[in-house]
Amino acid sequence: MRAIPQSIAWWCFVPQHFAPEAFVRAVAEAGYAAIDLAPPEHCALVRAHGLAISALAGHGPLTHGLNRRAHHAEIEAQVRAALAVAQEYVVPNVLCFSGNRAGLDDAAGAAACAEGLARLAPLAEAAGVTLALEVLNSKVDHPDYQADHTAWAAAVCERVASPRVKVLDDLYHMQIMEGDLIRTLQTYAPLIAHYHTAGCPGRHELDETQEINYHAVLRAIRATGYQGYVVHEFLPLGDPLAALRATVARYAPDLA
Repeated sequence: MRAIPQSIAWWCFVPQHFAPEAFVRAVAEAGYAAIDLAPPEHCALVRAHGLAISALAGHGPLTHGLNRRAHHAEIEAQVRAALAVAQEYVVPNVLCFSGNRAGLDDAAGAAACAEGLARLAPLAEAAGVTLALEVLNSKVDHPDYQADHTAWAAAVCERVASPRVKVLDDLYHMQIMEGDLIRTLQTYAPLIAHYHTAGCPGRHELDETQEINYHAVLRAIRATGYQGYVVHEFLPLGDPLAALRATVARYAPDLA
Protein backbone atom coordinates (compact mmCIF):
# COMPACT_ATOMS: atom_id res chain seq x y z
CA MET A 1 0.00 0.00 0.00
CA ARG A 2 1.40 3.39 -0.96
CA ALA A 3 1.88 6.17 1.57
CA ILE A 4 -0.99 8.62 1.85
CA PRO A 5 0.25 11.96 0.45
CA GLN A 6 0.05 15.12 2.52
CA SER A 7 -1.27 18.45 1.24
CA ILE A 8 -1.51 21.94 2.74
CA ALA A 9 -4.28 24.52 2.35
CA TRP A 10 -3.39 27.64 0.40
CA TRP A 11 -5.75 30.05 2.16
CA CYS A 12 -4.19 29.46 5.59
CA PHE A 13 -0.82 30.86 4.48
CA VAL A 14 -1.37 33.19 1.52
CA PRO A 15 -1.34 36.18 1.68
CA GLN A 16 -1.09 36.39 5.49
CA HIS A 17 2.35 34.79 5.73
CA PHE A 18 3.74 34.25 2.23
CA ALA A 19 3.57 35.62 -1.27
CA PRO A 20 2.31 32.93 -3.67
CA GLU A 21 5.65 31.88 -5.15
CA ALA A 22 7.41 31.84 -1.77
CA PHE A 23 4.65 29.66 -0.34
CA VAL A 24 4.69 27.17 -3.18
CA ARG A 25 8.47 26.89 -2.99
CA ALA A 26 8.35 26.39 0.80
CA VAL A 27 5.69 23.67 0.48
CA ALA A 28 7.72 21.81 -2.13
CA GLU A 29 10.92 22.05 -0.09
CA ALA A 30 9.12 20.85 3.06
CA GLY A 31 8.15 17.60 1.34
CA TYR A 32 4.42 17.97 0.70
CA ALA A 33 2.90 16.29 -2.33
CA ALA A 34 0.21 18.89 -3.04
CA ILE A 35 -1.52 22.16 -2.24
CA ASP A 36 -5.24 22.31 -1.53
CA LEU A 37 -7.58 25.06 -2.73
CA ALA A 38 -5.03 26.82 -4.89
CA PRO A 39 -6.76 29.65 -6.77
CA PRO A 40 -7.14 28.84 -10.48
CA GLU A 41 -4.82 31.69 -11.46
CA HIS A 42 -2.01 30.06 -9.43
CA CYS A 43 -2.50 26.43 -10.51
CA ALA A 44 0.23 26.66 -13.13
CA LEU A 45 2.66 27.98 -10.51
CA VAL A 46 1.87 25.05 -8.21
CA ARG A 47 2.38 22.47 -10.96
CA ALA A 48 5.60 24.17 -12.11
CA HIS A 49 7.10 23.42 -8.68
CA GLY A 50 6.35 19.71 -9.02
CA LEU A 51 3.32 19.76 -6.72
CA ALA A 52 -0.16 18.39 -7.35
CA ILE A 53 -3.36 20.26 -6.52
CA SER A 54 -5.51 18.12 -4.24
CA ALA A 55 -8.80 20.04 -4.53
CA LEU A 56 -10.43 23.16 -5.90
CA ALA A 57 -13.39 25.10 -4.54
CA GLY A 58 -16.42 24.38 -6.69
CA HIS A 59 -18.69 27.27 -5.78
CA GLY A 60 -19.29 29.93 -3.18
CA PRO A 61 -20.05 31.45 -0.81
CA LEU A 62 -20.38 28.65 1.76
CA THR A 63 -23.62 30.10 3.08
CA HIS A 64 -25.26 29.93 -0.37
CA GLY A 65 -25.31 26.27 -1.26
CA LEU A 66 -26.99 23.25 -2.75
CA ASN A 67 -29.71 22.96 -0.11
CA ARG A 68 -31.90 25.37 -2.07
CA ARG A 69 -33.10 24.50 -5.55
CA ALA A 70 -33.10 28.17 -6.52
CA HIS A 71 -29.29 28.08 -6.29
CA HIS A 72 -28.75 25.03 -8.48
CA ALA A 73 -28.38 26.72 -11.86
CA GLU A 74 -25.92 29.28 -10.53
CA ILE A 75 -23.90 26.60 -8.73
CA GLU A 76 -23.86 24.39 -11.83
CA ALA A 77 -22.24 27.18 -13.81
CA GLN A 78 -19.56 27.62 -11.15
CA VAL A 79 -18.92 23.88 -10.84
CA ARG A 80 -18.64 23.51 -14.63
CA ALA A 81 -15.89 26.13 -14.59
CA ALA A 82 -14.12 24.44 -11.66
CA LEU A 83 -14.29 21.05 -13.38
CA ALA A 84 -12.66 22.52 -16.47
CA VAL A 85 -9.75 23.79 -14.35
CA ALA A 86 -9.59 20.44 -12.55
CA GLN A 87 -9.28 18.60 -15.84
CA GLU A 88 -6.58 20.96 -17.08
CA TYR A 89 -4.44 20.56 -13.96
CA VAL A 90 -5.38 16.95 -13.07
CA VAL A 91 -7.10 17.87 -9.80
CA PRO A 92 -8.99 14.91 -8.26
CA ASN A 93 -11.57 16.79 -6.17
CA VAL A 94 -13.89 19.78 -6.42
CA LEU A 95 -15.48 20.89 -3.15
CA CYS A 96 -19.20 21.53 -2.72
CA PHE A 97 -21.18 23.05 0.14
CA SER A 98 -24.65 22.62 1.59
CA GLY A 99 -25.26 26.27 2.44
CA ASN A 100 -26.91 27.52 5.62
CA ARG A 101 -30.21 26.27 7.02
CA ALA A 102 -31.88 29.69 7.34
CA GLY A 103 -34.94 27.94 8.74
CA LEU A 104 -34.82 24.96 6.37
CA ASP A 105 -35.26 21.61 8.15
CA ASP A 106 -32.61 18.96 7.68
CA ALA A 107 -34.77 16.54 5.68
CA ALA A 108 -35.80 19.19 3.16
CA GLY A 109 -32.23 20.47 2.93
CA ALA A 110 -30.88 16.97 2.33
CA ALA A 111 -33.41 16.33 -0.44
CA ALA A 112 -32.54 19.57 -2.24
CA CYS A 113 -28.80 19.04 -1.77
CA ALA A 114 -29.05 15.53 -3.20
CA GLU A 115 -30.98 16.85 -6.20
CA GLY A 116 -28.35 19.48 -6.82
CA LEU A 117 -25.50 16.99 -6.60
CA ALA A 118 -27.38 14.53 -8.84
CA ARG A 119 -27.59 17.31 -11.42
CA LEU A 120 -23.82 17.80 -11.17
CA ALA A 121 -22.83 14.12 -10.94
CA PRO A 122 -22.83 13.40 -14.70
CA LEU A 123 -20.53 16.38 -15.25
CA ALA A 124 -18.13 15.12 -12.59
CA GLU A 125 -18.26 11.57 -13.94
CA ALA A 126 -17.45 12.78 -17.45
CA ALA A 127 -14.55 14.86 -16.11
CA GLY A 128 -13.19 12.07 -13.90
CA VAL A 129 -13.34 14.39 -10.87
CA THR A 130 -14.99 13.78 -7.50
CA LEU A 131 -17.40 16.30 -5.98
CA ALA A 132 -16.71 16.35 -2.24
CA LEU A 133 -19.48 17.68 0.02
CA GLU A 134 -17.70 19.35 2.93
CA VAL A 135 -18.84 18.98 6.53
CA LEU A 136 -18.23 22.08 8.68
CA ASN A 137 -19.02 22.94 12.28
CA SER A 138 -22.01 25.20 12.93
CA LYS A 139 -21.04 25.78 16.57
CA VAL A 140 -17.95 27.97 16.25
CA ASP A 141 -16.86 28.84 12.71
CA HIS A 142 -19.88 28.51 10.41
CA PRO A 143 -23.09 29.25 12.32
CA ASP A 144 -26.20 27.66 10.74
CA TYR A 145 -24.29 25.64 8.11
CA GLN A 146 -26.44 22.61 7.30
CA ALA A 147 -23.90 19.86 6.53
CA ASP A 148 -22.64 19.92 10.10
CA HIS A 149 -22.71 16.17 10.79
CA THR A 150 -21.07 13.33 8.90
CA ALA A 151 -24.23 11.20 8.84
CA TRP A 152 -26.21 13.98 7.13
CA ALA A 153 -23.62 14.47 4.38
CA ALA A 154 -23.18 10.72 3.91
CA ALA A 155 -26.93 10.25 3.54
CA VAL A 156 -27.01 12.94 0.86
CA CYS A 157 -24.21 11.23 -1.06
CA GLU A 158 -25.83 7.81 -0.71
CA ARG A 159 -29.02 9.25 -2.19
CA VAL A 160 -27.10 10.53 -5.22
CA ALA A 161 -25.43 7.12 -5.66
CA SER A 162 -22.61 8.31 -7.89
CA PRO A 163 -18.99 7.17 -7.50
CA ARG A 164 -18.06 10.82 -8.12
CA VAL A 165 -20.12 12.32 -5.24
CA LYS A 166 -18.60 11.80 -1.80
CA VAL A 167 -17.87 13.49 1.55
CA LEU A 168 -15.02 15.74 2.62
CA ASP A 169 -14.45 14.73 6.26
CA ASP A 170 -13.01 17.78 8.02
CA LEU A 171 -11.69 16.34 11.26
CA TYR A 172 -11.33 19.67 13.04
CA HIS A 173 -14.94 20.59 12.35
CA MET A 174 -16.29 17.14 13.25
CA GLN A 175 -14.34 17.06 16.52
CA ILE A 176 -16.30 20.15 17.50
CA MET A 177 -19.67 18.79 16.36
CA GLU A 178 -19.58 15.08 17.18
CA GLY A 179 -16.20 13.73 18.28
CA ASP A 180 -15.84 9.95 17.88
CA LEU A 181 -13.64 10.62 14.86
CA ILE A 182 -12.17 7.17 14.33
CA ARG A 183 -15.42 5.22 14.62
CA THR A 184 -17.13 7.70 12.29
CA LEU A 185 -14.48 7.60 9.58
CA GLN A 186 -14.46 3.80 9.75
CA THR A 187 -18.24 3.72 9.37
CA TYR A 188 -18.32 6.04 6.37
CA ALA A 189 -14.95 5.19 4.79
CA PRO A 190 -16.40 4.15 1.39
CA LEU A 191 -18.08 7.56 1.10
CA ILE A 192 -15.10 9.73 2.12
CA ALA A 193 -13.07 11.23 -0.72
CA HIS A 194 -10.95 13.81 1.10
CA TYR A 195 -9.76 14.73 4.60
CA HIS A 196 -8.92 18.07 6.21
CA THR A 197 -7.11 18.46 9.54
CA ALA A 198 -6.38 21.21 12.06
CA GLY A 199 -5.67 21.42 15.76
CA CYS A 200 -8.72 21.63 18.01
CA PRO A 201 -9.64 23.90 19.68
CA GLY A 202 -8.51 26.97 17.78
CA ARG A 203 -7.73 25.57 14.31
CA HIS A 204 -4.00 25.95 14.85
CA GLU A 205 -0.98 23.62 14.67
CA LEU A 206 -1.48 19.85 14.97
CA ASP A 207 0.74 19.58 18.02
CA GLU A 208 0.65 18.51 21.67
CA THR A 209 -1.32 21.61 22.73
CA GLN A 210 -4.56 20.46 21.06
CA GLU A 211 -7.00 17.65 21.85
CA ILE A 212 -7.07 15.42 18.74
CA ASN A 213 -4.65 12.50 18.74
CA TYR A 214 -3.81 12.84 15.07
CA HIS A 215 -1.29 10.01 15.18
CA ALA A 216 -4.10 7.58 16.02
CA VAL A 217 -6.61 9.20 13.67
CA LEU A 218 -4.27 9.19 10.67
CA ARG A 219 -3.28 5.59 11.29
CA ALA A 220 -6.99 4.72 11.36
CA ILE A 221 -7.51 6.50 8.04
CA ARG A 222 -4.65 4.52 6.55
CA ALA A 223 -6.13 1.27 7.86
CA THR A 224 -9.36 1.90 5.90
CA GLY A 225 -7.40 1.66 2.65
CA TYR A 226 -7.97 5.33 1.84
CA GLN A 227 -6.18 6.40 -1.36
CA GLY A 228 -6.61 10.17 -1.37
CA TYR A 229 -4.88 13.14 0.27
CA VAL A 230 -4.74 14.29 3.88
CA VAL A 231 -4.84 18.07 3.83
CA HIS A 232 -3.57 20.19 6.72
CA GLU A 233 -5.79 23.26 6.96
CA PHE A 234 -4.54 25.10 10.04
CA LEU A 235 -3.80 28.71 10.93
CA PRO A 236 -0.27 28.85 12.34
CA LEU A 237 0.23 30.63 15.64
CA GLY A 238 3.99 30.28 15.54
CA ASP A 239 6.50 30.66 12.75
CA PRO A 240 4.60 29.62 9.59
CA LEU A 241 7.60 28.09 7.84
CA ALA A 242 8.50 26.04 10.91
CA ALA A 243 4.86 24.93 11.20
CA LEU A 244 4.80 23.82 7.57
CA ARG A 245 7.94 21.74 8.00
CA ALA A 246 7.07 20.28 11.41
CA THR A 247 3.59 19.11 10.39
CA VAL A 248 4.57 17.14 7.31
CA ALA A 249 7.47 15.52 9.16
CA ARG A 250 5.46 14.73 12.30
CA TYR A 251 2.73 12.78 10.50
CA ALA A 252 4.62 11.16 7.62
CA PRO A 253 5.28 7.96 9.64
CA ASP A 254 1.56 7.54 10.42
CA LEU A 255 0.69 7.75 6.73
CA ALA A 256 3.56 5.66 5.37
